[in-house]
Order: sequence, then structure tokens, then C-alpha cells
Amino acid sequence: MRGRPTSTSRLHDTSAVSLDCATAFQTIALDCITSIKAQHSSACAGDAEAVHQIRVAITRLRAAVAFFAPIVVDAEWPRLKKEIAWLNGSLGAARDSDVLVEYSRRKRYRGWAEHIIKQVGQHQTRDHRRLVRCLRTVRTRRLISAIDDWIRQGGWLARCKRNETEALQVYCARELNRWHKRLIRRGRHLKALGESRRHRLRIKVKRFRYMLEAFTETVALQSRGELHHLHRPAKRMQRALGDLRDLKRFARLPSRSPQAKNGKRSKVPPPGYRHRREELLGAAIASYRELKHARAC
Repeated sequence: MRGRPTSTSRLHDTSAVSLDCATAFQTIALDCITSIKAQHSSACAGDAEAVHQIRVAITRLRAAVAFFAPIVVDAEWPRLKKEIAWLNGSLGAARDSDVLVEYSRRKRYRGWAEHIIKQVGQHQTRDHRRLVRCLRTVRTRRLISAIDDWIRQGGWLARCKRNETEALQVYCARELNRWHKRLIRRGRHLKALGESRRHRLRIKVKRFRYMLEAFTETVALQSRGELHHLHRPAKRMQRALGDLRDLKRFARLPSRSPQAKNGKRSKVPPPGYRHRREELLGAAIASYRELKHARAC
């Protein structure tokens, strides 16, 4: 379950009337930092869900920075972004290993994966150990502290105070609509997209979804019902593309058929792989179509 914002994590009163763009960004970003801190000890203890929640929080933070980029990006952000990418590398490896282990334990795949389950488990242990070492370093502690300081009193904030920014409602409506149009444009040929481009599209859909959630849950700029027509297909599309990526990664594991063919052992996909692949791609395309025909904010 994704971490929900609490009153202690909010910097200011978050009613739509009192918010400006700077305050909205601070509220969303600080909520992400609160989630990272809350899950840190559990992730160090090997909790797979805590690792996932830290990754979600980092993605939400990066989405908020991208959304408010004209306002918040300053000379300090590129350095922080590079450090975040370093931390996210270890988080991603651990999370990917967790997903592969979960797939290999499913009833329908146990037989197919029985020869590699030990190897997959060893990789999971290795990746989590690396992550724990990473999370416990001074570098990680300094990074979290630096991000917190940057959100609260970075150079971008002084610039905002000098330059009047447009109303939050106007800015958010325009940017959400721009992101929506970009997703529609990039997903036009979803069925024919290569794996790399499909992955990038999934990340953009995920960020779009997280910003919709931020504006209905963290800062309560709009009610959930007002953005449901965009949030529902975005969430479905992101999940379908994510599941498709995980399935393909699982299918590439070196499990081979015990039956010989021309003197060699032939690689075979997991049971029901092609049907499930087409099912997930179909779900992603259907969600894309729903998102395409959704009205603007």
C-alpha cells in the first residue's frame, strides 16, 4: 500500500485557497522525504515492500520536480539528481530481484523455474545486501538531508519570492494537460513500440499518475472524482506495462527444456507466456485509448 501523507509531513496549510506553486511543491516533495525516512529501517531489514515504497517515493519526488521544473530546478538540482540516480540503482536491482523471485514461486511457473529458483534466490540475497550497505552509508544519509534542506530553503525558493509565479490552479491545469497530450502522442503506436521506448512511456505514465494523486491526496487541490477520468486509465496503463516488462524479464531467465532438439537443449518460454503477454499488451492499449479520449483538466 502506497504511503499516505500525514499532517506532520505538511509544511503549510494545504487548502487550495492558501497554496501557491512553491508551497504545493514543498508539500508534495516533503511528503516523499517523510515516506523515505519512514521506510528506511524496514528496507535495511530486508522488507521487500519497504524497498518498493522507497522507490515509489523517489519516483514521486522526481515527478514533482519535473512537473514544477520551471519554478524549482536550480543549480543544486543536477547534483542531487545524480545522487538520487545512484541510490535508485541499488533500489531498482533489489526490487527487480524481488519480482523475479515472486514470479518463480507462482504455482503455474514453479515447474518451469525449478532449475533456477536457487540461483534467483541467491541474486536476490546479493542485491539486498548491496542495497543495505548503500542505505546505511553516510552518502545516503547526507543525500536525504540535502534533499530535505533543498526543498525547504533551496536557492529556487529565493528566486520564487523575487519573481511572481502564476496561480497554482492555472499552472497545474496547463501542465497536466500538456503531460496528457505528450502521453497520447508517445503512445500512438504502442503495439509496435520497442522495449526501450515502451519502458520510457511507462515511466512517464507513472509520473503522470503520481501527480494526479498528489493533487487529490497530498495537497487536495481537486477532489478525486474530478481527476478520476484521467487517473483510472493512467494507473491501469502503467500497471499493464509494468507487468509486461516483469514478465519479459522473467521469461529471459536461463530455464531450458529438458527435451533435446538436434542434440541441444532448447529454451522454452514460461507456461502461458504468449497468451499472458498479449493479454497485458491488450490491456495497455485499451487503457491508452481510454486515456486518449478522456477530457482535459
